[in-house]
Amino acid sequence: MKALPNILTSLRLVMALFMFVALAAAVGGIPYVSERLDAPQQFALQRWAVIAFVVAAITDFFDGWLARKLDATSVWGAILDPIGDKVLVCGAVLGLLAAGDQKAWVALPAGLILFREFTVSALREVGAGKGVKLPVTLLAKWKTTLQLVALSMELIVLAWGAFSLPEDTGVRGGFAAVAHGLFWLAAVVTLITGAQYWEQTRKALT
Repeated sequence: MKALPNILTSLRLVMALFMFVALAAAVGGIPYVSERLDAPQQFALQRWAVIAFVVAAITDFFDGWLARKLDATSVWGAILDPIGDKVLVCGAVLGLLAAGDQKAWVALPAGLILFREFTVSALREVGAGKGVKLPVTLLAKWKTTLQLVALSMELIVLAWGAFSLPEDTGVRGGFAAVAHGLFWLAAVVTLITGAQYWEQTRKALT
């Protein structure tokens, strides 16, 4: 039972990879494979990509809780968990950008989120070499939740037809507007937490 949290974290990494590959194939991003897919197969890949992302996101809420409840916290889990989060988020962001259907609304916040994630990862690596630890803040935890919810909604907008959702422009447009708004909010919170980590690192190193 004590291995369950790490199993969930590892599963999140696998599902993140599957989600990205399935989405890339569905939107024409994989040579030879994508061009041989018909419309039903593309829709099926989009559905499975969204399902894989949502399931992977749910594991993020449970692996840490289980680790504490089962007293199964470990160094390996502490390393894998943030990696799993970043791979999942970055994979979904890249999948959205590959689709191209919503670039006007997602390109800027997507780029800002990627910039922050890579920057903070670099800060953690540099800080670790200097003996500086960057504890995860409460706002950073909310940031991850906001990112996952926003990206889930953006992926649903992308795969709207694949789920046979109502084609009424009001329903789809309203859902998309909420998804885009949450995604922009997630980008703003992401930048704020990035600035906090930057300041923590600067103070620790000086």
